[in-house]
Amino acid sequence: MIRIYCKNNDTSTLFPSGSTLLDIYNKLSLDIPHGAVAARVNNQVVGLTYRIYRNKDVEFLNITSKDGMKMYVRSLTFVMMKAMHELFPGRTVRFENPISKGYYCRMNEELSEEDVEAIKKSMLGIIARDIAFKRVECSIEEAIDVFSSIGRTDKVRLLETYGSLYASYYMLEDYIDYYYGGLLPSTGYLKLFEIEKFAEGVLLRVPNRETPITLEDKVPQEKLQERFAERHQWQQLMGVETIGDFNKAVLAGKGIDLVNVAEVLQEKNMTKIADEICNRKARVVLVAGPSSSGKTTFSKRISVQLMACGRKPVAISLDDYFLNRTETPRKEDGDYDFESIYSIDLDFFNKQLTQILAGEEVELPRYNFQTGKREFRGEMLKLEPQMVLVIEGTHGLNPMLTAQIPEEEKYRIYVSALTSIKLDNHNYIPTSDNRLLRRMLRDYKYRGYSAVETIQRWPDVQAGEEKWIFPYQENADVMFNSSLLYEFAVLKWKVEPLLRGVPEKLPEYSEARRLLRFLEYVVPLQDNELPPTSVIREFLGGSSFKY
Repeated sequence: MIRIYCKNNDTSTLFPSGSTLLDIYNKLSLDIPHGAVAARVNNQVVGLTYRIYRNKDVEFLNITSKDGMKMYVRSLTFVMMKAMHELFPGRTVRFENPISKGYYCRMNEELSEEDVEAIKKSMLGIIARDIAFKRVECSIEEAIDVFSSIGRTDKVRLLETYGSLYASYYMLEDYIDYYYGGLLPSTGYLKLFEIEKFAEGVLLRVPNRETPITLEDKVPQEKLQERFAERHQWQQLMGVETIGDFNKAVLAGKGIDLVNVAEVLQEKNMTKIADEICNRKARVVLVAGPSSSGKTTFSKRISVQLMACGRKPVAISLDDYFLNRTETPRKEDGDYDFESIYSIDLDFFNKQLTQILAGEEVELPRYNFQTGKREFRGEMLKLEPQMVLVIEGTHGLNPMLTAQIPEEEKYRIYVSALTSIKLDNHNYIPTSDNRLLRRMLRDYKYRGYSAVETIQRWPDVQAGEEKWIFPYQENADVMFNSSLLYEFAVLKWKVEPLLRGVPEKLPEYSEARRLLRFLEYVVPLQDNELPPTSVIREFLGGSSFKY
């Protein structure tokens, strides 16, 4: 017998060794809204078919948890891939990126409305049969043979560059696939979904985490999808769509070529943006984006581009317009809400901006983060004919920020690390993981925070982005993708030791292990040949810019 401590009801109970989590859940008769879909075992997320042979701490998760929803989406994706494989045998299916509160999937040929309806009908049939997801563990050689036999060369390339002796795959009847993370026990657990035609493929819509009996509201994100599609098309032409493709190129000695091409691509996009700013004669450039998107480096590099166009950029930080700390709004838990747009003195900011654009001389503020007060140090600004204001900050795209400034004076830029490289054709890499790894390294190097502290803060950061940034991203005149094709390979060296330092006894261990498992698939690259102006230098260090 083994002793299971259940965190959901704070009890310890004996069970036969080898019991599955599903056995344990059913015998405990827990009252979990919407039912359990996954569990944390000693702070590591696993599926309900996981068997336990020793004493463990267990916490059951439902679909309203972040990890529970991920497992639901992975399982739903598996069902969709099986349906598409059966309907369109031999055609390559790519699970591309999250968009519009759903997930975009496409084939090499455009799907029709009739195709989409057929996929949905097939998925419903698979779910109705309540088929078990079967996990198979084997040697890496056996896994490579299995995926070679079914033509999954994307998966073969990933496994051939994976350093482990063993691997696993999943079966749904006779359909074989692999997913990065656990799955539900069976297809019958999938209660709600929708698919609809989207661009050249389909949009998979999933339940809302807070109210999982309803679907997520579809959000128009045409500009964001254009940037993803542009990068996917470029990577397809380059032959580097997946981590397996990337690893093969690095092992063939082409790593520095990938670095140089990725950097030149970003530089070309910045040149194009600077030219457009100058052609429009905009006098205010607003740069916004979520945490760790590289806004600061982008602002510095676009300023250099503007100088090359004959303009004189003047940097203004929204942080200097924070309200005094005692006047800052608070969250429900009583902490200061620095993510809110109301933490900025909007009236004063608009007043100064209006005065500057009218040709008046103003004294710029500087915010003292130690005292929590705005100060004036005699720094004066008067706009000259060729000057352009480059204003960087979280709320740059929010209409409230510059409500008193004429539209023709403004040019808005949204910057984010839109991760486009995938593990393989059916496993995308979340953009938020990219930014979390960047932030983790920056927090450690420049702020003295541990990986535990960064992971602890991340949910609050994401909640602020959902409320104050993402709703306004389509207001941008242009979107800039700050992700770099090679960056996981150079981040790997730096963040793996930080992640390994997260103790198993802490709740943050679950996220640390998930990120470590992902990074295991990436062949590393040294950062000694990266240009000093690269966006990634903002996080790695070694930048020629001063921050």
